Amino acid sequence: MRINNNMNVQQVLKSYNKNVGKTNKTGKSEMKRDQIDISQSSKDFQVAMDAFKKLPDVRQEKVDDIASQIDKGTYKPSTEDIIKKMMSNAK
Repeated sequence: MRINNNMNVQQVLKSYNKNVGKTNKTGKSEMKRDQIDISQSSKDFQVAMDAFKKLPDVRQEKVDDIASQIDKGTYKPSTEDIIKKMMSNAK
């Protein structure tokens, strides 16, 4: 079956051919730069993280204080404190 002789097909082809060559002209396009907005809470978080990273891994003054108490025999941690620390580290 030939479809070239069908009138409906011919009308569709004519309409298509008229529209193929046309393009819509727009005004001069401007290149927009990408932009990023950082929320205030994100900025605050970054400041806090920077401060946290500057903290020493070991609080030497606390270690020295406890070591001194152990040497003197005055270091007496409570049983509850020991259990709480053991349980919080077990999780």
